Amino acid sequence: MRARTPARRGLRRSAALALTAAASLAVGLLAPATALADTPPSDSITSDNVTHVTNVPKPEAVRSVNSDLAFTGDYAIGGNYDGFVVYDISEPESPQVVSEVLCPGGQGDVSVSGDLLYFSVDYPRASDECGAPATSTTNPNGFEGIRVFDISDKANPQYVAAVRTDCGSHTNTLVPGEDGQSDIVYVSSYSPSSAFPNCQPPHDKISVIEVPHDAPEDAAVVNEPVLFPDGGNHDQDNLLLPTQGCHDITVYPARDLAAGACMGDGVLMDISDPVNPVVTERITDENFAFWHSATFTNSGDTVMFTDELGGGGAPTCTPEIGGERGADAIYTIEHDGDGPALEFASYFKIERYQGDEQTCVAHNGSLIPVPGRDFFVQSWYQGGVSVIDFNDPGEPREIGYFDMDSRVEEGVQDNDTWSTYYYNGYVYSSDIVRGIDVLRLEDPRLRAAERVRMEEFNPQSQPVYRPGRGNGRR
Repeated sequence: MRARTPARRGLRRSAALALTAAASLAVGLLAPATALADTPPSDSITSDNVTHVTNVPKPEAVRSVNSDLAFTGDYAIGGNYDGFVVYDISEPESPQVVSEVLCPGGQGDVSVSGDLLYFSVDYPRASDECGAPATSTTNPNGFEGIRVFDISDKANPQYVAAVRTDCGSHTNTLVPGEDGQSDIVYVSSYSPSSAFPNCQPPHDKISVIEVPHDAPEDAAVVNEPVLFPDGGNHDQDNLLLPTQGCHDITVYPARDLAAGACMGDGVLMDISDPVNPVVTERITDENFAFWHSATFTNSGDTVMFTDELGGGGAPTCTPEIGGERGADAIYTIEHDGDGPALEFASYFKIERYQGDEQTCVAHNGSLIPVPGRDFFVQSWYQGGVSVIDFNDPGEPREIGYFDMDSRVEEGVQDNDTWSTYYYNGYVYSSDIVRGIDVLRLEDPRLRAAERVRMEEFNPQSQPVYRPGRGNGRR
């Protein structure tokens, strides 16, 4: 397996932890190399219904890897381990870099709200200044948490606030405030450390930050709800990490729902009072090693969870691993007298096996906004981009793909895609190495999505999709 940067991992504390976990998983689960290691995933790089529109290489200043995306108006915001990049996507066939902000701090997960950008910091820095160097976890003045930027001038974003949170922020999720005058930000973090002053085990909570729109400098933690008072799942043998906080949370504000992917557990939450989320259902899955992320259907009656088997550091799209691990798990939400219950429906995993050289596992994606229908576009690291039909939760299937692979076309740079989202007629893939790939879907089943226009899109804060304008908050 080729050398992996520690930035790739789903784990958050150290490169050593990530590589050790991935290696131990590989020893336990991967069979000896087979001929599939040299077998291309298909006879073409894209399916007939997917067009590769263009690629925007990473700016030279971005020395590390790309991570997640958020969208506002004619702009995409791409997070990375060095900071973030603002792209003008008013002409999707020719996106332009508008600005680059260097502000290292780990994964660099991003959410956008009007003129405000929220940026996750989960590697301790010597202070909350943008240029602060890395520091030891034992430094009592070290900073981790959320940075707040004013992006009203896309060419010149301004750093306006920093909010320290326990164990930092691996990811963040935007929830509109009930008063319309503020934002609520859920901060997910994990891997407590007895050496880190503000990250003592047990770490069984999330942080809730409130940000006033007219005074973002006053952003502050307003609650730290404990989601796992009994400690969560620590007993499952194949867990990459036991439950300790959450890796990611997706909210559906219009339905007062949230789904948490929390290492060993998947949870549903009632967020009718967004400052005080309440867990209403909790599940485990013997085939899941690392509950990574979640997405609701537009109807809110089904949720898809992803399993980042190997922490993003192992090749799991192989016959030896099979189709039930490192996969998506689809659950329907049933309602009875005791409240909502998650009922397992099926697993989905790409069948374009990548062999024992390609890091491939389920990762970030979003609904394709076809009102009344359930289609999904998703990243699989070096497995590329998959377009999935899960209208029948019991029988999901791939209906399209984009998979740059030098085994198929000599000389191309293999993809390694972190997150893939549909936004206003195009698909944007944040590739760890290649930069931003723009795709277009040419499929009659998906055509209705082209009529859905969003003014703002944070994939972990789902809007209700309706044809026409006005989707999204602003």
